[in-house]
This record gives sequence, C-alpha cells and structure tokens, in this order.
Amino acid sequence: MSHPTSEAVERHAEPEALRAIKRRHPWRVIFAVVLVVIAGIFIYDAAFNRPVFAWPEVGKYLFDTRIISAIGYTLQLTVYSMIIAILLGVLLAVMRQSPNPVVKAVSWVYLWVFRGTPVYVQLTFWGLVPVIYKTFSLGIPFTEAVVTFTTKDLLSYYTLAIIGLALNEAAYMAEIVRAGLLAVDKGQDEAATALGLGWWHTMTRVVLPQAMRVIIPPTGNEVISMLKTTSLVAAVPFIGELFTRQRDIAAVTYQPVPMLIVASVWYLVITSILMVGQYYLERHFAKGVEARVDVQKPTVETQSISVIGEMPETGGPLGPGAGGGR
Repeated sequence: MSHPTSEAVERHAEPEALRAIKRRHPWRVIFAVVLVVIAGIFIYDAAFNRPVFAWPEVGKYLFDTRIISAIGYTLQLTVYSMIIAILLGVLLAVMRQSPNPVVKAVSWVYLWVFRGTPVYVQLTFWGLVPVIYKTFSLGIPFTEAVVTFTTKDLLSYYTLAIIGLALNEAAYMAEIVRAGLLAVDKGQDEAATALGLGWWHTMTRVVLPQAMRVIIPPTGNEVISMLKTTSLVAAVPFIGELFTRQRDIAAVTYQPVPMLIVASVWYLVITSILMVGQYYLERHFAKGVEARVDVQKPTVETQSISVIGEMPETGGPLGPGAGGGR
C-alpha cells in the first residue's frame, strides 16, 4: 500500500485561493444618475430660467462692506453668547448634580423657564427691559439711592442681544453637560471619594474632564445652531447682524431673493469652517477611546498537517508515517 508523500500532503493542506466576486448594485447606480440629472436640471433652471435670482446682484453684494460688517457682528454675537452659555451651563449642570436640594431646585427652575419659552419671545422681552426698568439704583434698601443708572445708557441693544442668546443657550448647554457627567462611570466617583476628594474636587478634577468626550460633539452643534439663531436678534431689536442687514438692503433694492442668497452663502461658509473645527476637536478629545490592542502573535510558528490514507488491515489508525503533527 502506498502512502502520500510530504509534497502531496502539503499540496492537500493548502486551501485554494477564494475568488471574491463584487456584488452588483444596478439600482444604486440608476438612483445616483437620477439624482445627478435632477440636480443638473435644477441648476440650469436657476441659472438661466429664473431672473428673480438676479445672480449679478448676488455677486455685487456678496462682498459689500455692509455685509462684511454684519458678518463680524454675527460672529461676535455667536462667540460671546456661547462663551457665557458654556460657563453658565457647566455651573447649572453641576448644580443639578448637587446633593443640596435648594441648589438643585434653582437649577431646575432655570431650565424650566428658559427651555419652556421660545427664544424669540425671550429676546423680545430683553428688548423691552429699558422700557420696563428705566433706571437701576444702587444703595441701602429703604434709603435714598447712592447711584442711579439709566438702563438705556447702561445696556445697549447689542449687549441685550448677547444676554438674551446666552441665557437661553445656557439651559440647553446645562443638559448637554449633565448628560456628559452621567456618562462617566460611577466607579470614578467612588474611587475619588476613596482617595479623600470632596464633591467639588471630584466633579471638577475627575468627572468633568472625562465627560468632555461626550460633551464636545453636541456643543459643536449648538455653536452652529447659535450662529443661525443670531438672525432672531432683530426682536431686541439689534439690526447689525447678517440677516437683518441683508433685509435692510433688500428693502432698498426691492430684490429680496438675491440678498437672501448672499446671506445663505455666508452662513454656509461659516458653518462649514465650524464643522471642520468641530471634527478636529472631537478627534482630539477621543484620543485613546477607539484604540484597540493588537492581537498577540504567537512567538513560535505553528502548523498542522492532516493526512488522508486508508486504514490498514491490522486495524491501526493509519499506516506508517501518518498522523498529525504541529
């Protein structure tokens, strides 16, 4: 009886290479073509068949000094409001987690008021502050005021717009921060307590830094949302930001559509830049989260050889030289 040689065994042990055939998706290609055709028709129609778009007017006012100045005010409103909102939101979120019931109740009432009323209504009320409170007085209660300020001189509409936007956004930032705090494992809190850290130090030095990975993505979305919410400050009324300024220009030129396109283009440019910044910021705070340890490779190369042969007449397992090894 003949037994397979070592070369035959090796050839038998080596599996054949698999040929992976890519699955065809004809409907996907057809759907993409249809979308491209529809987009092309829309662009052609907007460029040549819709004179109301007035593309020369769009190019004329795209870099107009009044528009550029309005963009500056829009960015200022966004940045200042978000800085105040983030700081106040962190404070409110920490208050919500406080064991003190009074502090927790104050935070809850704040969120209830500012999340339960529309931001446009709030901005309208802030615009009426100089009418409701015409003066502010400082002094000892029930005595003559030491110093009196006129509200209109103390708080401009620009300042009131920032205050209104910031206080409204702080309520949403508080919930974002609170969600980040709750995402941190409870064991971190217990470990900090075991090390002798108090509640405040545990929150600021242990829990909050770890919560940043969860807080950053929605915060970036809120910054972009705030940029667009600045278009509502006309309710204060503040007329220096982008949307109100383009509306004033359109009221003179009697061409609102091209001015709306101008404002939309600038909003898209700024939000695109913010989205890029958000991406890199998220990647920075996510360092080490998605890292995976490489699978340990064996230090000794191993292999197995299986031999197919006929059973000998003696009833043994296989003939001479047969068997498995590694």
